[in-house]
Amino acid sequence: MIARVSVFEIPNFNQIMGEAKRRKESLGEKYGQEQQILPWLPITKTQAEKFVKWTTKGAWFGIGAMVAIWLTVRFIGPAFGWWQTVD
Repeated sequence: MIARVSVFEIPNFNQIMGEAKRRKESLGEKYGQEQQILPWLPITKTQAEKFVKWTTKGAWFGIGAMVAIWLTVRFIGPAFGWWQTVD
């Protein structure tokens, strides 16, 4: 059974809400904007995550292509008589 707790029963609830307001006042125009990785590098965290995602996909594609080429050179080419492997 899930216990229902009122927002006002949470200790320091008003202090937590006040913290958000204080942070908004201290950040000013920067509040709600994405944070940059480094102050001197104009790349946000989301852009960095997208870059990592794309490069990871590219790396897996490259690995798959390398395996396909190896299979062709080692097994498919000799099976069709295109060339002979030297063992």
